[in-house]
Amino acid sequence: MRLSDRRGRSPLYAMTLALAVGSAALLAGCGGDDDGDGTPASKYSAEIRRTAMGVPHIKAADWGGAGYGYGYAQAQDDLCTIANSMLTFRGDRARHFGADAVVPFQGTIGQPKNIDSDFYHRHVLNDDVMQRFIAAQPDKLKQLVAGFAAGYNRYVRDIKAGAEATAHAACRNEAWVVPVTDTDIFRRMYAAHFAAGYSNFVAQIANATAPAAAAAAPTMASAAIAGSAGSAGRSPAARRARDAAPRPITIATAHLPDFQVGGNDGVGSNMIGFGTAATGDASPLLFGNPHWYWRGPDRFYQAHLTVPGELNVAGASFLAQPVVLIGYNDNVAWSHTVSAARRYGLFQLTLTPGDPTSYQRDGAAVKMTARAITVQVKQGDGSVAPMSRTLYESQYGPIVNLGALNAALGWNSNTAFAIRDINGDNFRVFRVWLRWSQAKTLEEFQAIQREESAIPWVNTVAVARGAGQAWYADIGAMPNVSAAQLSSCATPLTNALSAALPRTPVLDGSKSSCDWQSDPDSKQSGALGPARMPSLLRDDYVLNSNDSYWLANTAAPLTGYPDVLGPAGTASISFRTRLAHLLAQGRLAGTDGYAGNKATSETVRAMVLNSRTLTSELFRDQAVAMFCAPPTAFTVSGDPATGETFSPARNVDPTEACAVLQAWDGKALLASRGAHLWDEFWTRASRLPEASLFAVPFSSADPLHTPRDLNPAVKTTLQQAFGAAIVRVQASGFAMNATRGETLFATRGSDKIPLFGGCGQPQGYYTVACSLTRLDQGGYDLNTATSANSYMQVVRFPGEGVEAYTFLTFSQSDDPASAHYSDYTRAYSAGQWQKVPFSEADIAKDTAFSTKTIRE
Repeated sequence: MRLSDRRGRSPLYAMTLALAVGSAALLAGCGGDDDGDGTPASKYSAEIRRTAMGVPHIKAADWGGAGYGYGYAQAQDDLCTIANSMLTFRGDRARHFGADAVVPFQGTIGQPKNIDSDFYHRHVLNDDVMQRFIAAQPDKLKQLVAGFAAGYNRYVRDIKAGAEATAHAACRNEAWVVPVTDTDIFRRMYAAHFAAGYSNFVAQIANATAPAAAAAAPTMASAAIAGSAGSAGRSPAARRARDAAPRPITIATAHLPDFQVGGNDGVGSNMIGFGTAATGDASPLLFGNPHWYWRGPDRFYQAHLTVPGELNVAGASFLAQPVVLIGYNDNVAWSHTVSAARRYGLFQLTLTPGDPTSYQRDGAAVKMTARAITVQVKQGDGSVAPMSRTLYESQYGPIVNLGALNAALGWNSNTAFAIRDINGDNFRVFRVWLRWSQAKTLEEFQAIQREESAIPWVNTVAVARGAGQAWYADIGAMPNVSAAQLSSCATPLTNALSAALPRTPVLDGSKSSCDWQSDPDSKQSGALGPARMPSLLRDDYVLNSNDSYWLANTAAPLTGYPDVLGPAGTASISFRTRLAHLLAQGRLAGTDGYAGNKATSETVRAMVLNSRTLTSELFRDQAVAMFCAPPTAFTVSGDPATGETFSPARNVDPTEACAVLQAWDGKALLASRGAHLWDEFWTRASRLPEASLFAVPFSSADPLHTPRDLNPAVKTTLQQAFGAAIVRVQASGFAMNATRGETLFATRGSDKIPLFGGCGQPQGYYTVACSLTRLDQGGYDLNTATSANSYMQVVRFPGEGVEAYTFLTFSQSDDPASAHYSDYTRAYSAGQWQKVPFSEADIAKDTAFSTKTIRE
């Protein structure tokens, strides 16, 4: 029975959940086929084989069984995270934890208040859209999802009955640990579509309630735009035009979307595909490494799913969903990085006079769709009370209140804004990954990507058995907006927003001519066709580290694509992207210190963990020359990173810091001393505009070596940054020459597991481990990291087999009682890549092999 009504846990809801838990047992006891020995046939059956680090290899006779085993395994490892997160996707957090508490995990929706999260999810993941989404899915995916829900429920039922008595002590007895339905799982999957769109506007969508109806008034009656003075301002028509025009507005950048990509500190990834000209043998090689969340539902889970004759795929997926997103099968391996392309746009609506829930389109009034939503909210005394809002959507998408950016952008009697996410109608997403998991050649893999054009917000790199070339593509769902529309559909307000949100289409919603367009090969209305999206095949290498498609390989720049896909040659690439190319090119030139000049698995695995930072290689010696020749005491007036003013000014003696930087190896290996000092300095120095900071500006003719050289003209400003960094280190309690492993770590219980690497931006580390905590808050603790190495894989196809080395850096389980709570993290700390068995023979002989068969 599929449950779609999430409006306040009625008795019917409780009864449906009970049926969901008991349905498989009921079916098993009601006649029908049997297993040949007189016992009823199982609806679901799966064998869960565990190997080193707790990686489950799930084998079943059918797709439902594979899902069943996967749901059980995920629950066994991460029950508390999944159960808590299902409240988020259902819009039921406030009932259990109150309105003002925030979502406890960092994720693609940030950490909004529970009440805003609830209204957002019930609005955007409403029942109607979920029915359409589910109806569009292939039968095998429906079977996989239904099995996953049943397997999760089986574990919930077992643990509620007392099984595994020490497991999941934090949540096993909580009332919110309840069974799920297949609709719940689909809802969680659909929610992931919006990481580069709706998810960045949770509070703005959840609080977009209509203003009281009133007679229309000018938005800013006293405002006059440039050129409106003089006699033109005296005529009635000119006065009306003047009064309807807003003042130039300033956008509050602190309230801009925080899903950071391409040169920012947030989520990202690295990936490189090496063709056979680079590997020197018959197999290409893939390195994939998303920099992603370490906690919460968006963290990765590593697994291997097998349905003999139909499916044999390994890799990683998000929690509470059963499809491998990054991984490999017998013949193909792929990975992803967050794309620089825009996946959403905004429309300015001109409201009908006297009716703030109606807007004008080509001169006719269009009524918004109202959705009355009631959320149950836990009160201070423990009781529960309802809270209701009516939220609205236009034909473009939900109404979004942007008043936090500037009051002129709020929903008023004249104007509202709607947001459209291209993935709202993209129901093909998981069909791509399901088809990829069964692909046999690189050509088939490419064809699937083009046929579906559904990848929601990531680039792709892939290699395959028998293919000499590696494939890069940013082919997926993207808005189709012409340059002419960006000009003809602009208004003063849309221009202001466009300046704050570069390459995001912000258009006049009052004209149908401003609708997103369709190409002859578009896979959905308003989407770019795949023929106008970038891709590249190379026998040496292709890569991406979150900058645009432009430089997948510096020898073959990609240009001429729509602006919405990202800049090409017009903006500098990040230090991490520059270092990625230098690493790949140094490997193939044999100048990187490793043996030979081929991209072997061994050398690539070492190369991607070597914790180089490009900013230290480029600027450390220059900075030391500026401040340390000789070191002289100076005063520091404030901290450019925090905005703090020191009163009185601090006197700083840089002698020790200079000695540390001069002795530092320039990396962030476990034993590297002084990396934290450099990171604190560069975090502050990089706040200067690029044009001021560097003596040599960016050149598209030399993107790997520009911008470069510190500008002597800003020496005083850089000295203040250096002094503030010294003050921060001194305040932290860590020694100036502390090792990276002392300052950067993952906490597991009372243990601190030392780690290596650093922030991809601004510091330019390729081995990424970027903490949200400050050095003076106890050190860089990765437990809440939003940008750190997560699921890592190096895959090749020797002979008839599959060779895969992996890490799941934060470990499989969220349960401190689990044997797999920290084992993978400790292996990662030691640099011990895990060779994951793929064949049946290798699984069976793994030294940590165990097996469990579950049936229902």
